[in-house]
Amino acid sequence: EAKAGKLPSEPRLDLVIPSTLDDSLAPPGHHVMSLLCKYYPFTPEDGHWDELREPVADQIIDYLSRFMPNLKELVVGRQVLTPLDLERVFGLTEGDIFHGRHDLDQIFSLRPHPRAAQYKTPLPGLYLCGSGSHPGGAVSGAPGYNGARRVIRDLR
Repeated sequence: EAKAGKLPSEPRLDLVIPSTLDDSLAPPGHHVMSLLCKYYPFTPEDGHWDELREPVADQIIDYLSRFMPNLKELVVGRQVLTPLDLERVFGLTEGDIFHGRHDLDQIFSLRPHPRAAQYKTPLPGLYLCGSGSHPGGAVSGAPGYNGARRVIRDLR
């Protein structure tokens, strides 16, 4: 659907409530919920993200309300970042948090591309260690750790 510019008929979501582990994130009796809404097109066929931002967020809340019936009444504020916002604010090309496609020739140890895999690029002294490198993002730090190990190995 996203490749065709269509909004997903059923959203694919990663939901985290970090305030269950760190109560300093919200006032007593409240929580912070974060959603990663995947597979939304960068260029929707039926409008522009500046106009679609809030209606799409409402649709996502409606969808979640099927599983959390009182969710709408509990939300006291929200920040919505669209794929376009991710490009504007964070410089993520087309809002791609994964730094490139996950095609068969660009996954695992071939990330982000076979000619720039294993953290080393064809340019001498240039190494990659971001979420586009294996094993990917999710703020694990693993690409940075692995990239640093590659630099050290090459310097020996």
